[in-house]
Amino acid sequence: QVQLVESGGGLVQVGDSLRLSCAASGGRFRGNAVSWFRQAPGSEREFLASIRLSTQSTYYGDFVKGRFTISTHNAKNTVDLQMNSLRPEDTATYYCAADMSALGAWPPARYHAWGQGTQVTVSS
Repeated sequence: QVQLVESGGGLVQVGDSLRLSCAASGGRFRGNAVSWFRQAPGSEREFLASIRLSTQSTYYGDFVKGRFTISTHNAKNTVDLQMNSLRPEDTATYYCAADMSALGAWPPARYHAWGQGTQVTVSS
């Protein structure tokens, strides 16, 4: 079973940028799509963005509003989330998830693998 590993989190200041990466065991993502989510303590998990592996189509949560960009990095075999203009309310644990089905829905409706998460803390 594929395992996902997130990296790139950390402590930043308001207005800073961070780039998170999601890597898959075995090196290469396969299947339908990869998505990013986040969850803050005491809050529900929020959907951030998805990318369809076959077409590079992207889909974003409403509140992202152009601050976050999801992309694949072929050389590193990762799916990245570029986050700009970070705010204290962006503080959360960020997770990636993979829909590994061959003919999955778009946007993806189910996921077969989740990472352990990477912490992002935005200090004011």
